[in-house]
Amino acid sequence: MPRLDLSRSHRMGFAAVLGLETYSRTHLDTRLYELVKLRASLLNRCTHCIDMHSTALRERGEPQEVLDALAQDPLPGDLFTPAERAALALTDAVTRLGEEGVTDAVWDEAASHYDDKHLGTLVLAIATINVWNRIAIATRLDA
Repeated sequence: MPRLDLSRSHRMGFAAVLGLETYSRTHLDTRLYELVKLRASLLNRCTHCIDMHSTALRERGEPQEVLDALAQDPLPGDLFTPAERAALALTDAVTRLGEEGVTDAVWDEAASHYDDKHLGTLVLAIATINVWNRIAIATRLDA
């Protein structure tokens, strides 16, 4: 049982995060959306979200090999397109936010595959899954 059900206790805040979720879900390619969501969740060790996004990818017909690859560092090159690899590298950088933040090299590589509209949507999707991961971990939301 979770420590706190934010969907009931903080409806407006929860609705705001759902708004970001709806926007990113409807403006990104479904496969890319789920890859990004699972990769960030794996980095954050959010079991609730790992289960949710692994299930979604399996239901889409993604082979287990792809799901397993998302847990590896570095990511294997043969299972993802160059654009997906750039998006996943951006996911890593935004999720981990080291001292350098998101480096120009990571940003520029992503920008070489996505226009500003798609790049902005990708950043919003990455930020949103990080919010969900933190909510699920903090409240001990079960898988």
